[in-house]
Amino acid sequence: MNKLITAVILCTLPFAVHAETRVFACEAEWAALADEIGGDLVDSFSATTALQDPHYIQARPSLIAKVRNADLVICSGAQLEIGWLPALLQKANNRKVLPGTDGYMEASSFVLRVGATANVDRSKGDIHPQGNPHIQVNPHNMMDVARALSARLSKLNPDNTNIYDENLNNFLVKWEASMARWEAAAASLRGKRAITHHKSWVYLLDWLGIEEVANLEAVPGLPPTAAHLSQLTSQFSEGGADVIIRAPYQHGKSSEWLSERTSIPAIVLPLTVGGTDGATDLFSLFDDIILRLTEAMDDA
Repeated sequence: MNKLITAVILCTLPFAVHAETRVFACEAEWAALADEIGGDLVDSFSATTALQDPHYIQARPSLIAKVRNADLVICSGAQLEIGWLPALLQKANNRKVLPGTDGYMEASSFVLRVGATANVDRSKGDIHPQGNPHIQVNPHNMMDVARALSARLSKLNPDNTNIYDENLNNFLVKWEASMARWEAAAASLRGKRAITHHKSWVYLLDWLGIEEVANLEAVPGLPPTAAHLSQLTSQFSEGGADVIIRAPYQHGKSSEWLSERTSIPAIVLPLTVGGTDGATDLFSLFDDIILRLTEAMDDA
């Protein structure tokens, strides 16, 4: 009898641990959010890391295979991935994750995007006519996307709705408590001024009440030029900014050059999970962002 019971358990065990939904995330933050909401019922994969610019990724065969087997594709959207995602979707030929289906999700479509423009002239740089896609650095946005993701997972696997709902509620309770802690810790940042490498931080700065006074890139998406950096040196040599911010995948030469000539501290902030050693999940991502900002501002 014991052998029979053991055999039954061994036969059913693989099904008990099998993930219900395979999630292909374009960016690490959405893979991390899928893990929070789906738990053991999802198998998430991120096409990019925090050390890569999500604008510029190659449609590699390994990524095509991941999309071909995915049940849900979730990306930032607003044309952030326009240079590589359409090719992945076309080559993978997975009709259930094409735009317009339940298996495709653009996270930024569930929040109020800023910076929308009718100007689609790519000669003017990295323009996003649908609005700025870097929504993940405002925790309020993350709550909206979490609710939408829970609903989408439930639609794909209605039998697991109760689990997704419970995971969502647990996440939101913990997230709201964390936001209160982050906002209290960052209270001194309100009214400060920042120079950013790229316009990746507009949602973060808006949340914290920090003014973006300049960008290192004269043209969005193109490397900073010597002429523009010289202009910024003259503009901020006697104050006017409190910190210079860049993401881990952006070269530090320009921000360090400007920092040396203006005495404005230059820092690296994690733009997503994995961007720094401290940003290991969504919660520690914001822990690390707030810590790095407050330390830089306090020392300035």
